[in-house]
Amino acid sequence: MFSDPEENIKQFGLSDGMIVADFGSGSGFYAIEAGKAVASSGKVYAIDIQKDLLERLKHEADRARVRNIEFLAGDLEKIGGSKIHEASVDRVIAANILFMIEDKKSFVTEIKRILKPKGAALLVDWAGSFSQMGPHPDHVIYKDKAVQLFVDNGFKVEKEISAGSHHYGIIFRKV
Repeated sequence: MFSDPEENIKQFGLSDGMIVADFGSGSGFYAIEAGKAVASSGKVYAIDIQKDLLERLKHEADRARVRNIEFLAGDLEKIGGSKIHEASVDRVIAANILFMIEDKKSFVTEIKRILKPKGAALLVDWAGSFSQMGPHPDHVIYKDKAVQLFVDNGFKVEKEISAGSHHYGIIFRKV
């Protein structure tokens, strides 16, 4: 089974009124599920460097009647690249993106920068390369390496979630 955004969002524990950022929102499955979870009193920032994906996501959100998503074009490998104010977000989602990021340290630093004190980040990524599925074997960021990256940059592991047979899921807490 592939990773299920709805189930992963449930395990992340989002609630009404939270402010959430979806880093590398891509197709928007996580942003839409997060938008539903935080309800009309909450807000989701969908951030991607590809403007065409953000346009497609706008249409998907309209079709799903999710109206609490703000769409931002941004470079998540630069400090300040998300265009979100420091310490203003309750939760960050980073799903199926870490393997694509070149400057991983800046990416994690940007997550930490925008999170409120004690904020949390959900990381979901490929557990390996599975023939025709997932990233090239040279690009896979294995769970132990991802944990080290976050821990070295100001986070602690809160818990692991079940993210599907081809993915791992980890909730990190900002320290």
